[in-house]
Amino acid sequence: MAITVRRLSQHNKLGLTLVAGLDGADRLITWAHAIELADPAPWLSGGELIMTTGLNIGSTQEEQFNYVASLVQAGSVALAFDTGTTFSDVPEGIRAAGDSLGFPILKVPASTPFIAITRAVIDDLTADQLRSVQKVVDQQGTFARATLRGGVPALVQALARALSSTVLVVDTEHRVLAQYGTATTRLLTSVLEGGTHGLGRQRQTSRVVGDDDGGYCMIQSVGASQELFGYLAVHLHGPMSPSDRLLTAHAVSLISIELAKPAELVEAEQRLRTSVTRLLLEFGDTVDSSLLRYFGFDTASMVSALAFTDIGALLPAERQANQVLGAEQVPYLMSTVDAELVVIIPIDVVDVVGPRLNHRLGAQLQRPLGAGVGRPVTLPDVALSVRQAVTAARAARLQTQRYVEFAKLGAFTLLLGAQSPGDLMALSDSLLAVLDDYDRSHATGGHLVTTLTAFLEHNGQTEVAAAHLSVHRHTMRNRIQKIAELLDRDLDSAHVRADLWLALQARQLLATQVTVMS
Repeated sequence: MAITVRRLSQHNKLGLTLVAGLDGADRLITWAHAIELADPAPWLSGGELIMTTGLNIGSTQEEQFNYVASLVQAGSVALAFDTGTTFSDVPEGIRAAGDSLGFPILKVPASTPFIAITRAVIDDLTADQLRSVQKVVDQQGTFARATLRGGVPALVQALARALSSTVLVVDTEHRVLAQYGTATTRLLTSVLEGGTHGLGRQRQTSRVVGDDDGGYCMIQSVGASQELFGYLAVHLHGPMSPSDRLLTAHAVSLISIELAKPAELVEAEQRLRTSVTRLLLEFGDTVDSSLLRYFGFDTASMVSALAFTDIGALLPAERQANQVLGAEQVPYLMSTVDAELVVIIPIDVVDVVGPRLNHRLGAQLQRPLGAGVGRPVTLPDVALSVRQAVTAARAARLQTQRYVEFAKLGAFTLLLGAQSPGDLMALSDSLLAVLDDYDRSHATGGHLVTTLTAFLEHNGQTEVAAAHLSVHRHTMRNRIQKIAELLDRDLDSAHVRADLWLALQARQLLATQVTVMS
């Protein structure tokens, strides 16, 4: 930060003492200027620390007051008074004027030359400028990385945070392409109400319009060569600093480049993303780390895989997923595995981005999707998370819950969820069809299958199962005996019970699938 009068007075090599005007001690010094004129005001531009030996300050307190008042009127920030040439101490009139006007007065010892004060101010100003430049450079790097990872939405977010403001980008039809901040509605209103009127279509131009809350909106055209792509708007409460103007100009350039990307380049980038994803799934940690960094990852990244089934045509699904993920402003890798669309994202955003991607992707494709989430892994081991996600997504197709985490799958669901409906039907019918035939031929209303289900759910406890079905225990025993006879199986065997339970679960999953698809 720039040097203040107070900080200058604390410089350990100058020996300055703040003797009056303490209320103004936090003013910023923009320059140090030695001058001995009786009225220096015409030669000042504001922001200066004035240094004097007191040759022409006047001999009366009134003259000295007027001298200090002229410095205040000229916009100076402080007076450094030498006590080794004309005066041995700061005159009382100068002190009184400083306190009265809130104008800092610094006592300069005889051992401190003005050139030392000037050097201290210049050194600090130079350091402040270097810090400002470094901040701009660092932010430009942040902007570039944000653009690579998340396109225009991520860049707009980075700019809004850097400026502590609200930022949005609209196209030439005033459709919002990206926005970030708390005043987006107000900012869009300023743009719509003539904010872009008069901005040229041939080159970058800008204008400022006021808004209702006393702030204003800076609107900058965004384009390349002879083509206008849209407008960048920033909501401000005060004037922009030079650094902020540089950052805004840099953001405009990056947005122009991003919006000017031809469709072929976007498709090429997606092909590269797909290739990197497939290489990662096949070869793990042997993939070139620079390729991973291009998409915002490294080998230590903790990620989780998302898989989506029933996506229909692959290209439209990939295109829609790219749009949704670009708006989410997160790093991602994406490819198809068999008939599923697979997306890899950082683990710290999967709980938020995963369900949102599932919802928006399904809405855009206008079809119900099965979605699965794999366990967290490091990036080189992501093939495991992908297999888990695909299994969970296939299981999700057969459940009312269409977004399923692999970690929450039950054992039977895990075993059956990856099976096709045909396989589930074959498994179910192989054991239960004979019971279905008996129920139909004897008009029992499905009693045998219902009885078997209750019997297994209550761990083979006949009386408890009978109470659950509200039938007599003898009726329950007769039905169990008939089931064992028809199946030619020993229902006391754990293996037989496991087989029958799998068959019943397969039938339940099939019934759920019919409900979901209807």
